[in-house]
Amino acid sequence: MRLVWQFLAVAAVAFVGAQCVAAVQGNWLLTLVLGLLTAVAAVLVYGWVVRRTERRPSTEVGREGARAAFVRGALIGGGTFACVIGNIAFLGDYTVHGAGSVTGALGVVGFMAAAAVTEELLFRGVLFRIVEERTGTWIALVSTGMLFGMMHLFNKDATLWGALAIAIEAGGMLGAAYAATRTLWLPIGLHFGWNFAESGVFGTEVSGNGGAQKGLLDATTSGAQLVTGGQFGPEASVYSVLFGLLVTVAFLWLAKRRGHLVPRRRRGVQAGSVATLPR
Repeated sequence: MRLVWQFLAVAAVAFVGAQCVAAVQGNWLLTLVLGLLTAVAAVLVYGWVVRRTERRPSTEVGREGARAAFVRGALIGGGTFACVIGNIAFLGDYTVHGAGSVTGALGVVGFMAAAAVTEELLFRGVLFRIVEERTGTWIALVSTGMLFGMMHLFNKDATLWGALAIAIEAGGMLGAAYAATRTLWLPIGLHFGWNFAESGVFGTEVSGNGGAQKGLLDATTSGAQLVTGGQFGPEASVYSVLFGLLVTVAFLWLAKRRGHLVPRRRRGVQAGSVATLPR
């Protein structure tokens, strides 16, 4: 039942926050403020419900080292997506027409902060963490990654390939980031950095949401769908899958080196203890 209560508590914050952000669409300042408030509220609610249902400190969202972990994740996420765009541009399929919108990019900050925090709390903080306790890291990684990809089938310009690509490059990468660090701040930063670079910097479509946000660059993609991702956006590009897999392997190697990979069957370990493993 702790999985149900934790998921519902964070999902409620995510739903209310999404409705508020949608209501002020087009107003960059209110989008920024409401998005950041949603992110903060989600973390606070997650911490509260974990303490109530598991009778332990919610160390995975603790303040110690949070800023550094978030920044590291954001740099990795933004840098990885820059590699994706760089390869698409090398083939002549990404064209910059000029400067975009600074205020538009600020609005994207709020929107992506809310999305990154709520999705990571739900999928890595609740689902991955609890499933991993019962089944081990590998089953948790595959199952929650596929679920994360399937969730994107509800987006406006979603495709089956796009959802599968998200499952591999994002579900795997973000789950592996949590497994390696045992803090949610790094995958939150990774998720935010990737999405903000995609929309807030390079001005491309995010996960088939129906129309690219106005970022710092006014740009378009054109060419083979396998390269650009088509209407779904660059997350359906083979380059996103490739670079996402490379980062996933790196995090899994780090998790193994640190002894953070959980075997399928464990005995004598209390539920919830995985979250407090040393980083």
